[in-house]
Amino acid sequence: MLFELGNIVATPAAIEAMKINNVDVTTLLIRHVGGDYGDVCAEDRLENERSIENGWRILSSYPLNDAGDKVWVITEADRSSTCLLLPDEY
Repeated sequence: MLFELGNIVATPAAIEAMKINNVDVTTLLIRHVGGDYGDVCAEDRLENERSIENGWRILSSYPLNDAGDKVWVITEADRSSTCLLLPDEY
């Protein structure tokens, strides 16, 4: 575990999207906290590494299906909470 998740919350839309697509939230959280940030560009991956060292926000993006739908996992800078949400909810 590279960092603390804090309180874990999710938007209703993210919960529904994960349910419809049979995506396990625990699997996503394990990937996120383990440094597998999913479908983020190299620059964002590097920024996440800096964020771990400096106490900044951490963002992961995981595909839900082949249609391109995604869920984001964001851990706040102070590590008080981690939220799962859809990109259009940000």
